[in-house]
Amino acid sequence: MPSCGEMIAPKEQTNAMTQYKPNSAAKEKAKSLVKSHQYVVDSDWGDAQPSSDDENKFLETHDWDEYAKWFLAVDPDAGKHTKGRFHFPFGDFGRLHRSGLIAAKQRAAQNNHPKIEAAIDELLNEFESERDS
Repeated sequence: MPSCGEMIAPKEQTNAMTQYKPNSAAKEKAKSLVKSHQYVVDSDWGDAQPSSDDENKFLETHDWDEYAKWFLAVDPDAGKHTKGRFHFPFGDFGRLHRSGLIAAKQRAAQNNHPKIEAAIDELLNEFESERDS
């Protein structure tokens, strides 16, 4: 039994926040879109971000692997063929949106996903370099 002034160390707490994994296929897709100038420099991500209906329509004509390429992170614990597996969208299923990358970076930072944030930083740097050249 601890004495009056002794503190009892709390049991180790588990992190309830899922740690997403960077999606390398999406990163390559984003790089490809930048290199081929398939991007929007100035958009309102709230308007440009695909809706759930847009996602469903895309999935009617594309497979899950193609769908996954539009999301910069994967939840390894979610079902392989579920929309809940994919996070941090960056485009509208046709073009990359700079505003999508910025929104994804902000969400990654807010939710403590440093690996995702670093991957997005790299993409933003490449985007700015390509745009300036």
